[in-house]
Amino acid sequence: MLPANLRPKLLPMLAGFGLYLLTTGVSYAAFNYLRTPPDIQYSTPVPEGGGLAIDPNEPKTEACPLNGELFTKTESRVWETRRPLAVMIENHTEARPQSGVSSADVVYEAVAEGGITRFLALFYCDAIDRDTTVGPVRSARTYYLDWASEYGENPLYVHVGGANVPGPANALGQIQEYGWGGRNGNDLNQFSIGFPTFWRDYERLGRTVATEHTMYSTTEKLWAEGKKRGWTNEEPETKIDWQEHFVPWSFTEDPTEGVQADSVSFGFWEGFDEYKVVWQYDQSSGVYQRQNGGSPAKDLNNDRQITSKVVIIEFANEKGPIDELKHLLYTTSGTGKALVFQNGQVIEATWSKKNRMARTVFSAKAGKEISFSPGKVWVEVIPTGNSVDY
Repeated sequence: MLPANLRPKLLPMLAGFGLYLLTTGVSYAAFNYLRTPPDIQYSTPVPEGGGLAIDPNEPKTEACPLNGELFTKTESRVWETRRPLAVMIENHTEARPQSGVSSADVVYEAVAEGGITRFLALFYCDAIDRDTTVGPVRSARTYYLDWASEYGENPLYVHVGGANVPGPANALGQIQEYGWGGRNGNDLNQFSIGFPTFWRDYERLGRTVATEHTMYSTTEKLWAEGKKRGWTNEEPETKIDWQEHFVPWSFTEDPTEGVQADSVSFGFWEGFDEYKVVWQYDQSSGVYQRQNGGSPAKDLNNDRQITSKVVIIEFANEKGPIDELKHLLYTTSGTGKALVFQNGQVIEATWSKKNRMARTVFSAKAGKEISFSPGKVWVEVIPTGNSVDY
């Protein structure tokens, strides 16, 4: 009990403190009642390092713009804030197995130099719930820029240097010409970024490999670098969404029927058997399984064999070597022949591309655009005249 002489001083203080507790409690209760509760499944962005929380029971209702594969709304709300990553990944025998290729939505393969092929891997939908290691990352080539340009005017183009000699193969010069370069550009050249976004790992295969086979990054680090420069789904200055400049392919669960073809095999250059490719259709899973150089092609990240729902053979005119560094050129605009493999069948087709930024369209003989089965797509670009066995 308080002494009588202290009551006049302490009672007002206690009353004020009680009023403070009351108002604070009411405010807290009102805030928690009125605010929108956090929705982990539908609104949480991917944290640095990946790890998006996805309810396994959430229905897959959202089609990936790149390949039509279905994902959850949780996943789509993440990719809608980003733009595609177009990553140069090498396919030298010393680089196999590569990291991240199985998580790409679309992959292009062509010879980079000396009969050795290289991939342009597009990451947008399948890699958003994890921090996917990608690599070995290698240098830019001009015709890969043409394919990357189909994914919005300014995709996040990822590479380590590139062809840089006067003439038509000057990839680094073209990057500047296209407006991709600069410290705030959409061109993510390792030469201007460095560690920790990029790093070298000489022992990732359990043995020491040459320096050119050691450059890696992750999808989350690359998207973070793009965001830091202002390249989200919107362009930094115009605020135009990248999909305003993107023409998707057509996808359907009931695609055009063709002739039965359970496997397809081909080479790029004669005598380079290490780069010969076989795609074998697996009836039970409905996908094609990749073999490269006589062995199953696997992803080091998960030790899974690389698969694709659709395999496209695009015949293109090859020119070169055109300079002392033995750079090549492939015709990417115009028209040419193609073969489309899906559902264990093949369709004889043609390809057409009006210019660098136009979409490559694949059409059946009657001229109607082919609708693809939803899922991963591989575009194999081989020299015109090469034989394909199926």
